[in-house]
Amino acid sequence: MKTRDVFGYSFSAIKLRKLRAGLTILGVVIGIAAIVALLSITQGLQNTITLQLEKGLAADTLIVTSGRGFLGGGVGMGGGFGGGDSDFRLMINDTATINALSPDIETSVAVIQRSVQIKSADRLVTLNIVGVDFAQYAGIYSSTFVTDNGTISLNPENDTVVIGKLLNDPWKNGTLLFNVNDDVKIIWTNSTARPPKDETYTGHIAAVLKEIGGFNIGGPSDTGVYIPISQAQSFFGTEESDMIIVKLKNSDNATITAVSRAITRYFSYEVSVVSSSYVLGLLSSVFSIIELFLAGIAAISLLVAGIGIMNIMIVSLIERTREIGILKALGMKSRTVLLIFLGESVIIGLIGAVIGIALGWGLANIVAIVFSGGGPFQGIGGNQAATPIGNGGMTITPVLTPTVLIGALAFGIGVSVIFALYPAWRASKLKPVEALRYE
Repeated sequence: MKTRDVFGYSFSAIKLRKLRAGLTILGVVIGIAAIVALLSITQGLQNTITLQLEKGLAADTLIVTSGRGFLGGGVGMGGGFGGGDSDFRLMINDTATINALSPDIETSVAVIQRSVQIKSADRLVTLNIVGVDFAQYAGIYSSTFVTDNGTISLNPENDTVVIGKLLNDPWKNGTLLFNVNDDVKIIWTNSTARPPKDETYTGHIAAVLKEIGGFNIGGPSDTGVYIPISQAQSFFGTEESDMIIVKLKNSDNATITAVSRAITRYFSYEVSVVSSSYVLGLLSSVFSIIELFLAGIAAISLLVAGIGIMNIMIVSLIERTREIGILKALGMKSRTVLLIFLGESVIIGLIGAVIGIALGWGLANIVAIVFSGGGPFQGIGGNQAATPIGNGGMTITPVLTPTVLIGALAFGIGVSVIFALYPAWRASKLKPVEALRYE
């Protein structure tokens, strides 16, 4: 019997039992849709976060923080951000020491960061303010620490303030929150004083940065507020640095490793050194594990569907025992009977996989629309309501890779065939005489 005839007979058998076949296909659809939706969303989220990290991180920079970090050590490609049990603290003047450690270091800049409130005439928002040397910072992040409006002075006055684009036009409709030439009051709660008290000074917005779209891990961000480091030292009363950003002369892995080791050894391993390539590599590894975990969960539902396929095939075998006996009495080979049943499972798996892929892709896009965007400024209102500012909303675009597409199709068909093997084998082993006697 030709392959076309086998599949034609199998398809006719499915059409005669539409409801049962439909319910069987539904089980495959649910399993495949779950796999495709979860993996598409995860891949889209990974691409979005990776893209934003690449915008916010420079490949030729290292971030040095005090403490051994949550990964322990901080030698080589990275070691996690600091903050362990050590009392060691980086100081502002440690930049000069770091610059002299290796000829591969071009420059370094100290960063002071604090949570403050910024108040204009009718707005009060809570965010992190960053104190840096504008000239050095602009040299390290020459493509992102650039203005969209106003001017960044490399020798700024102490009241100079530079803000990110989202602080200027958060709703992206021309309604400005803070703008160039605005005077703003910066309020910091000094918790070391007894009793704690609010320290304030008035800053002058000199510039708005161009839209960046990246996360703020050391580099500029759309929700960043930047002041001269001399003002940060005076206002916050500290000579400690929260992090030091080191710019290298190149982004070779050998250079990154050598400089990282030199820094950690000099500070007796009391600091952590993290590179952007390490962060992106770690992110990729984490998402690979997440994808595998989610695919495993979704596959369970497909295995349940496979058990349903086996049950349906066994019921179908019982109902068609006399039919099989007649076919075998007329000369049909056992192998052909086996292929007919397997053909039914292939058709069920193929239809379920195709519909499941389409449904999963649709669900992924719906979920992306629901959870994307929104932005951190929703709900800002009221003259005195202090509102935290985050990193901005992300636009997630689901990604259906060829691997996921082909894998889902093969998995749907494969599960259907595997669970149909036993009933198909039983059907092929029926003896014509006994089958004809069956009532």
